[in-house]
Amino acid sequence: MSLLGNLIWLIFGGLISALGWALAGLLLCLTIIGIPFGRQCFKIAALVALPFGKRVTVGEFGFSGLIGNILWVILLGWELMLLHLIWALLLAITVVGIPFALQHVKFARLALLPFGARVGSSRLR
Repeated sequence: MSLLGNLIWLIFGGLISALGWALAGLLLCLTIIGIPFGRQCFKIAALVALPFGKRVTVGEFGFSGLIGNILWVILLGWELMLLHLIWALLLAITVVGIPFALQHVKFARLALLPFGARVGSSRLR
């Protein structure tokens, strides 16, 4: 099921979104100060490319992650979270869009606090 979801996701905008996150990561990595933020953009780009079957765990960060998350939220995190939540609300209007809305909620959590977040498989072992 996750293969079909990821395929539909890629066709209808997932690839463009992932490329946008990767481009933002590349631009941030042009400066030494932006490298940690660029790495987080690459993490989000990988999730945005193939979100189905992945799980996000937020909140396992130390002091440096706390400072990074505070700067991230102030500079661009809250706008990105809001954007993903708006997309989730729009997609949740239709029954077909509900699985995609749930993916945007996952992105919103990661877009708000990316430092210390872990992306892993949601498959049961």
